[in-house]
Amino acid sequence: MSASFNPVLRLRAAVNRWRRRCWRALFFRMLFGERGTGDGQLLLARARISPATVIEHEENLWLADDVFIGHFNYIEASAGVRIGSGAQITNFVSIVSHSTHRSVRVAAALSGAADLDGAERAGDLRAPIEIGACCFIGPHSTLEAGARLGRACLVHSHSRVRGVFGDYAVIAGNPARVTGDVREQDARWLRQHPQYRDAYNRWLAGLPATADVADARKDEAP
Repeated sequence: MSASFNPVLRLRAAVNRWRRRCWRALFFRMLFGERGTGDGQLLLARARISPATVIEHEENLWLADDVFIGHFNYIEASAGVRIGSGAQITNFVSIVSHSTHRSVRVAAALSGAADLDGAERAGDLRAPIEIGACCFIGPHSTLEAGARLGRACLVHSHSRVRGVFGDYAVIAGNPARVTGDVREQDARWLRQHPQYRDAYNRWLAGLPATADVADARKDEAP
């Protein structure tokens, strides 16, 4: 019997398609509307967060409106995470505001030091993370404790980001470095599409201001 006329196979195919559609509708379909933290827990009409994203210490996650956070991300916000308006976090991104990589090397089981479980350990690294308005974070990137991105930064996929980066930076690598300016990329595109230049300039002028990070020093932790 031809596979195309096999009733059992046709039934299985139909069931599998139905299961995928149901699963997507329940667990992966993204809906507009979130409740922010702080500032009176404002309702954010244009914010979207995938149900497949894991957020720890959500009370310390500050969102502006129009934020997009895609599937299979991990956000650990114990030391605070701020995400500016229009920012996009794609998929498989880790944002972690603390690290215990030093503390684990002086744990009691290894060094005989006093038991520090549950205490604030001297070796812990904890620092807030800030992602500026209209930033784009590519897949499989990691933002470490203390990372601060200015407005409209572009983080390439598979980047490990730590330290401070100014507005419009193109960021790539492990460890990540500034490799360009998004406005240069935009200028090339606008030369091909000049009808959008005025709107683009108005958009640039209207971006929310961020703290001056240009002269801040990068964390030197390994």
